[in-house]
Amino acid sequence: MSRTLNRKDPSAFKTLPLFVEASAEGLSYQSLGRPLNFSEMLGRRRAIEVGDNQRFAVELANLGVSVRLTLTWQGRDYWILVRQRRLDRGDVVLKLISGYVPAHELNLPLLTAIQEVAEECLLETPEGWLSGRFGDTWLPSPYQGTLRYRETLHFQLSPLSGAARPVQCGQLTLLERPRAYVHLPTASLQLVYDLHLELPKEARQLSLFHVDERLEDGKLIARLDRSRPDLYLIPLHQGRPSAELLTLNKGQLKAASTRGLWLAESFAAQDGWLVRDERIRWKDWLSQQQLGAAPAKPSAKPRVPTAAAPLKLNAAQQG
Repeated sequence: MSRTLNRKDPSAFKTLPLFVEASAEGLSYQSLGRPLNFSEMLGRRRAIEVGDNQRFAVELANLGVSVRLTLTWQGRDYWILVRQRRLDRGDVVLKLISGYVPAHELNLPLLTAIQEVAEECLLETPEGWLSGRFGDTWLPSPYQGTLRYRETLHFQLSPLSGAARPVQCGQLTLLERPRAYVHLPTASLQLVYDLHLELPKEARQLSLFHVDERLEDGKLIARLDRSRPDLYLIPLHQGRPSAELLTLNKGQLKAASTRGLWLAESFAAQDGWLVRDERIRWKDWLSQQQLGAAPAKPSAKPRVPTAAAPLKLNAAQQG
């Protein structure tokens, strides 16, 4: 049974449309027009065309932010992905931790990014949940009223190497140099921060859970469902992703099914500053990354997989 963690009024969210200018050397954005509520923003997220993939000026619906989060667990590195049913696009994908940037954080999207980590990626130990820090800044503990966070242990977020080309908000160059792309199907600018999550040495029997908000009866409801952790790991080998998908529960890694699996557009091919796809099939992404299928691992005795439920799309969504 799921547990309600938080309720929000969606009318409190405001964002701003953007004017974006790009060249081969860099990209800049600035706010344009009046603030938009959530429904108004979604109404503007319609497909656009851009002729030149390197040099253009365009008006966009919103700024989005994602975090390619690398977790170190027992001496190995893993990318963290979350499962999301995207009602506005009618699909189910694995995606990076991500969210919409509100108007008051438009010039500091890194703050939105680390807040999304705190809200979407929950780390549980037998003694309680872990809060986090980014440098000297404490991440919020958004579910403090319903979950018991540990007082003496926390995880640490730190930036990894940034993108080669700079991104500016007006005249201000963004720190940590996020990767940027214009997503043509949703007329949005997306920034991807590369961050590392370091666990305290005392963290044992770790379990990972994803919490996502859904609009129900006019409220944004955040729920924790232990039967569907919805948080997945891709192992890295010398910094490169592998063809495996895993879950982590009570310190145990288990293989997850990739049948019918799709990844969000941040995994699709980027052409200059542009991404044209809504999503990409897992097997197509493996081919794009020149990764073979995960090898079968010998086992002393066969066992029924106990990983999270496979991600399936219906026939219409599979296209």
